[in-house]
Amino acid sequence: MARTFAKISFTSGVQAVQAEMGSRMAYRAAELGEAETVALGVFEQEFIAGRDSFYQATVSQTGWPYVQHRGGPVGFLKVLDDRTLGYADFSGNRQYLSVGNLRGDDRVSLLLMDYPARQRLKIWGRARAVDERSEPALLAKLESPDFRAPVERGILIHVEAYDWNCPKYITPRYSQREVETLLEQARREPMAMEKPSARALGRGALPLTLSGIRQLTPRIRAYELRHADGEPLPGYRAGAHVRVPIALPDGNVALRAYSLTDAPGDPDCYRIAVQRVDGGEGGSRALHDSWQLGTRLNADAPENYFPLHDDDRPALLIAGGIGITPLKAMAEALAARGADFQLHYTGRVPQEMAFVNDLRRHFPDRCRFYFTQAPTPNRLDVPALLNGTSADTVIYVCGPARLIQSVRQTAGRLGIADERVQFESFS
Repeated sequence: MARTFAKISFTSGVQAVQAEMGSRMAYRAAELGEAETVALGVFEQEFIAGRDSFYQATVSQTGWPYVQHRGGPVGFLKVLDDRTLGYADFSGNRQYLSVGNLRGDDRVSLLLMDYPARQRLKIWGRARAVDERSEPALLAKLESPDFRAPVERGILIHVEAYDWNCPKYITPRYSQREVETLLEQARREPMAMEKPSARALGRGALPLTLSGIRQLTPRIRAYELRHADGEPLPGYRAGAHVRVPIALPDGNVALRAYSLTDAPGDPDCYRIAVQRVDGGEGGSRALHDSWQLGTRLNADAPENYFPLHDDDRPALLIAGGIGITPLKAMAEALAARGADFQLHYTGRVPQEMAFVNDLRRHFPDRCRFYFTQAPTPNRLDVPALLNGTSADTVIYVCGPARLIQSVRQTAGRLGIADERVQFESFS
């Protein structure tokens, strides 16, 4: 949570309620954080470009708020640079409430929703109208050539702050285009339409039922597993994995280990995230194709070969791709006990990286993200990162073998003891 957002939002009245409800100390840190330069990152820009609607709030001269829905083709809200948004204002019912409000107060607040992914982005800014007579070139940048609705003006917004919001009570909803895409996927994957077998798969001593599925990225799904008899599940420590049975297309049953993605604390649920790899050995593909709500498994209790230290030494967490799964649990566990840590997470593009929004929201000052194939790529500098660690920092790395090798070799050159570098590979 950025300091600019806190400065705008946490008025004295808000602070008083936070104090009454016991959340004041948790948010106080955001107000005391370092002043940042507000700039929309690659993830925010691509999220904005993917929206086909948003909600906009303005303030009238009498102090009343007014919220208006604005819609158009995907991408009609355009990112002109990392601090400027704009959109073509199409002709509506001609009440001109928002436009009139902006003449008296240029402050606006936008709420952008992705209902299927249960994500929302809040943006605060200052807006002004753009017309064809005074700024025709700028207005032309805001138009969508393939959309035939008449454009009356453009609205230009200078971003003052933004914040990702909690997804807890967002009900997934799907547009006609999204429903058609899901139906087409179902047609291509006939196994996904079959009912789960009543017979449990596997021979482990722990009976589990698949109780939830969430699509995190186009290739990564999160799965919730609960005790089949409603009993509490065996406990575990951050870094642990659970080995689950998977029915392969050839009729064999394979065991695959997946990291538990949440910090210990919920005795009723295990959560894992699985990336589909079509060119691999077939386990992840078979899991994606066959696991459905109600699927029953007999697994073993969690094991941990990648444990988190339990003293007060600081931690440096380095994740590559799906390697974020155990490190997310570690970050949550470290934060819960008030330990010092930093998380560095690298991947190709934000859309392929699981949990980016969750991490941004919960640990904004402790996470750094690197997108190697984004329009403006930024790469993880392992030598610079390790060279800046304290002498007692414990380093955890999980991800592709290339990343692990880079961290271990760099640590060796810098004289960092082997026991301070813990790693786990998904090869």
